[in-house]
Amino acid sequence: MIIYGVALLAFCFLTGKIVGSYLGVLIGIDGDVGGVGFAMLLLMVISLLLRKKGWLDQESTKGIAFWNSMYLPIIVAMAATQNVKAAISSGPIALLVGAFATFAGFLLVPVLSRIGKPKNES
Repeated sequence: MIIYGVALLAFCFLTGKIVGSYLGVLIGIDGDVGGVGFAMLLLMVISLLLRKKGWLDQESTKGIAFWNSMYLPIIVAMAATQNVKAAISSGPIALLVGAFATFAGFLLVPVLSRIGKPKNES
């Protein structure tokens, strides 16, 4: 059932957040240190073990895959928000470098869009 895959993902997420928070406290940082990474590693290990034992059916795998595709973009967006907050509090140099990198990315879009396209034969 799909719900088992979602339950497994939720368990791994909560466990990873707890481990990351305790690790942050242990090293003296006010925040989560690697909670998402721990969650993903735990999800990979547990799902691999369950597949080897035959306890994870195709429907459960679909539930994990669905939420995995939703989960990663959200985490990337959260990390980007934290990077922007850090850049703003760091001063004008960080903002200038960020603006330059964004502008360079915009200039490279036409170049990167041509990669992999077949050349027109005349």
